[in-house]
Amino acid sequence: MRKWLPLIAVCLGTFLLLVDVTIVIVALPSIAAHLDAGPNDLAWVLDGYALALAALLLGAGALADRYGRRRTYLIGLSIFGVSSLLCAVAPTVNTLVAARALQGVGGAAMFATTVAILNVTYRGRDRGVAFGVWGAVNGAATAAGPLAGGLLTEHLDWRWIFLVNLPIVVVAVWFTLRTVTESRSDRAGRFDIPGTITFTLAATAVVYGLIRATDDGWTSPAVLGPLALGLAGTAVFIAVERRSAAPMLDLDLFRRPAFTGLIVAAFLCQAAAFAYLPYTTIWLQRALGHGPVDAGLLGALPLSGAALLVGALAGRFLQQARPWLPIGLGLLLIAAGDLAQSVVGADSGAAVLIPGLILVGLGAGVVLPVLSSAVLAEVPHERSGMAGGALNTFRQLGFAFGVAIFGTVFADVSPQQSAYADRLSDTVLLAAGFALVAALVVVLLTRPRVERTVKIG
Repeated sequence: MRKWLPLIAVCLGTFLLLVDVTIVIVALPSIAAHLDAGPNDLAWVLDGYALALAALLLGAGALADRYGRRRTYLIGLSIFGVSSLLCAVAPTVNTLVAARALQGVGGAAMFATTVAILNVTYRGRDRGVAFGVWGAVNGAATAAGPLAGGLLTEHLDWRWIFLVNLPIVVVAVWFTLRTVTESRSDRAGRFDIPGTITFTLAATAVVYGLIRATDDGWTSPAVLGPLALGLAGTAVFIAVERRSAAPMLDLDLFRRPAFTGLIVAAFLCQAAAFAYLPYTTIWLQRALGHGPVDAGLLGALPLSGAALLVGALAGRFLQQARPWLPIGLGLLLIAAGDLAQSVVGADSGAAVLIPGLILVGLGAGVVLPVLSSAVLAEVPHERSGMAGGALNTFRQLGFAFGVAIFGTVFADVSPQQSAYADRLSDTVLLAAGFALVAALVVVLLTRPRVERTVKIG
């Protein structure tokens, strides 16, 4: 039993950092009411966390390899605990957004080290069991978030969705100190400060511009300025990484068509499958009058439950197929689920969403586990850590991008208006488009080329 204690330490941190994405979704209407927050503010409550997590994942991994994975994991847990407390006591929405960004910093330090800790702790069959349990915890966090958020928000207060993190952090720190052995990489590179700074500024500027478009319109200087800054920052980031002896992200990896296709699919899948859920939750609570618990059960649990079921029952078999096939089919399932939800209208009830949410969950349950193994299979072994970090980075960026883009669809309409349901329909149609584009990219870039042979004689 003692050999599994490091696995418990890692799984506790993983559960925390992932559940804090979905647990917040159900609480958004309550946060808006208590802190007088508008749609832009709520978007940043979600995107502040996702952006910090995405921007620092690769850099945190490099720091952990150089200075110690156990140490980095503990620092991440500590930052996550302190920032959770700051979230819980936040007096204004701006303070909450800042604390959420700090949570993302802690989450990045944790997420970047979990796989490496398991990899050096376990061998052989034990390693397979450890990664299987860790994968199941990933799915369970997504499924538990909406329900836990609903229960805490409805029966206590939205601030408890952050306070509940504190005892779990304490337990995770205790297990880590007692059971996890320190490890470092013999080939650890330096921390890419220029790359991290330029990547963070570029991503933040683009998402800020997209969120501002909700209120100011696409032609406003407040929108065009940040978008231009983001594009310029991206160009500078590429130039910096090209010249760096130890880049945060080796851009030569994108010369591999399959790797590029999988990263694009991860980005668009996250937007298509999950980024519209905050607006669904707001509709369920503010327009239909459901409480937070019901909103979690109706608006997110069908999706996350279906994803968890697929991973539990078919995860092993999906890994045996050619990656482009399950990923492509899963993205088509997501597109079909989004299209099924587009029938929502002003007279609809919550049940109209459930079939589509289940289809999306089934598709996500097929896509996400295969994406991880497929990305690692496309790169040299010495680049596997960087490739895994890139995958998680672009998944988080896809979520932030989707929340911002979908927010522009709801400009000038409140949940109490009948037009909100029509905008929700438009949003899931757009999400379906993202999934279809991702499926096409996967088929074109990752499907093995058929070699033609010419028979003579």
